[in-house]
Amino acid sequence: MNKTIAMAAAAALILPAATRAADEGGKKAAAVFVTPGDLKWVDVPGMAGLKEATVTGNPSKGPGHFFVKFPGGFSAPEHHHTASHYVTVVSGTMVINVDGKDHTLPPGSFFAFTGAKKHTTRCAEGADCVVCIDTRGKWDMVPEAAAGAAPAK
Repeated sequence: MNKTIAMAAAAALILPAATRAADEGGKKAAAVFVTPGDLKWVDVPGMAGLKEATVTGNPSKGPGHFFVKFPGGFSAPEHHHTASHYVTVVSGTMVINVDGKDHTLPPGSFFAFTGAKKHTTRCAEGADCVVCIDTRGKWDMVPEAAAGAAPAK
């Protein structure tokens, strides 16, 4: 049942924005339906072990909706994303650390970052994690400077 709730939450996140995007592009409004078998998973460049599947848009260039799959135990160091984004946890348990506090997010959970909020991301051991991301601009991952190191220019 939790899987059904998580998939429904992901669909609720994707479909209105996809329909709105089609309408805003001067086209007649349409519905978008994507089943798990329709997803085309590809490696995330520069992030060993991560996979992504784009549903709408082109997140490497601008707004879009896409899934990211993290292997169980994956951990990303402190970073931020330039674009605001809204995330639904579809499977696995994500642990997001913000301002020194861990937030444990099981399937069906939601989180959002507006602005360049620093955080770490981890997929808890035991199962892969899948999240559905609605990004409002080009998707990137900007590593934070190591403690005591000069910021990158």
